[in-house]
Amino acid sequence: MYSNVLYNLFSYQHNNEQYLVRFMPGFIQRMFLIFSSLQFEGRKYCEHDFQMLFAPCCHQCGEFIIGRVIKAMNNSWHPDCFCCNICQAVLADVGFVKNAGRHLCRPCHNREKARGLGKYICQKCHAIIEEQPLIFKNDPYHPDHFNCSNCGKELTVEARELKGELFCLPCHDKMGVPICGACRRPIEGRVVNAMGKQWHVEHFVCAKCEKPFLGHRHYERKGLAYCETHYNQLFGDVCYHCNRVIEGDVVSALNKAWCVSCFSCSTCNTKLTLKDKFVEIDLSPVCKHCYERMPEELKRRLARRERNAKGHKKKPASSL
Repeated sequence: MYSNVLYNLFSYQHNNEQYLVRFMPGFIQRMFLIFSSLQFEGRKYCEHDFQMLFAPCCHQCGEFIIGRVIKAMNNSWHPDCFCCNICQAVLADVGFVKNAGRHLCRPCHNREKARGLGKYICQKCHAIIEEQPLIFKNDPYHPDHFNCSNCGKELTVEARELKGELFCLPCHDKMGVPICGACRRPIEGRVVNAMGKQWHVEHFVCAKCEKPFLGHRHYERKGLAYCETHYNQLFGDVCYHCNRVIEGDVVSALNKAWCVSCFSCSTCNTKLTLKDKFVEIDLSPVCKHCYERMPEELKRRLARRERNAKGHKKKPASSL
């Protein structure tokens, strides 16, 4: 059988011989090279010299190519050597895209392009999602790849996922399932009701540190929730005595804010509360006991200064 094949091959003209050698099936080609001396343009060559002169060399592995040759990127390749530069998928039969000097499969090319544009890649068709994606099982998709599991209507980005299935918004709303105010997805377990919305437990978090409250107290400001620490740091009162943000209860006295532990007599350091009697001296509180031990002249001056201050506040402004 093989002798007949070789005999038929030898019967071709010399000017067709190179074409036959390069494109005949690999096994027959090897038999041809072993049992014959090769001729090209009237000259005979041994197998080694013929390969050195005329056989293409694979750009990837550096070996001579016997059989099918892939011509791409200005080079020759074995079919199994021509692979995507990123995922190493064989490109011989699926085509490729040139990307920044690399040969990539189309999914990898689309991912690279989407990354540069800051967009998503559809996990079904592997094309770039130009508008808002539909997130299903934590992966992005074109919405029109899916239909409502209840009514069969083609979905939009407003679709909702419930128990592993997708529903259009009207069908989902009829089911009465609460929607998380953060991720806009159904809440199937424990629900947190706060700030006029419903939340997944793990999604109701401090706007500053993003830690879940997990049942702890939160503080609202301009539609956002904060833990006590960061609410005080951002919006809390500063203690007049220690000059730190007050965490916990605030003592408001003498037109100032104080930590509970800092509000004390400036003379004897006795802790004071708003129920205790005290007077203001040099912008600080003095307990009744310390005040009574002060010289009478000092107390008269303080009383006179307080009366003058009150009289100045009550005096109407004169008009010219």
